[in-house]
Amino acid sequence: MIISKTCSYAIRAALYLASQPADKFVPIREISEKLGISFHFLTKILQVLTARNILLSFRGPNGGITLARPKSAISLAEIVLAIDGPAIFEECVLGLEKCDDNNPCPVHDHWKEQREECREFFDTTTLEKLIAETEARGLRLSNILVTDNPSKS
Repeated sequence: MIISKTCSYAIRAALYLASQPADKFVPIREISEKLGISFHFLTKILQVLTARNILLSFRGPNGGITLARPKSAISLAEIVLAIDGPAIFEECVLGLEKCDDNNPCPVHDHWKEQREECREFFDTTTLEKLIAETEARGLRLSNILVTDNPSKS
């Protein structure tokens, strides 16, 4: 896996929020249950995204989490950088220090190409783009499988 489990949960939660009406504050418990992610773990992840101004939180009986900006203005790269940092886009895939064009590892040239393509994908893919594809194709955000999916009939 290229991104951490924490990062994949962050992306899934952001996509869930992107599927909701704009400015609707969604309870963390709802996101946790719908996505099958531990409530306490998800809360910590969402705190990071809130601190990075990707999400907004509101406390109280009608509180919850929502996107801080339109879903068209939030890229996957922003979420990945907030959770995992820049390593996926900068570091040696083998974990070697000072791996570069002048001092390459055995997979440097191949990984460099893949890393650049990966960065391009994460930079240009917004929550809006992914949620539109998710809705159009009936894709899932959870390990909770839908057994009665009319689009698959």
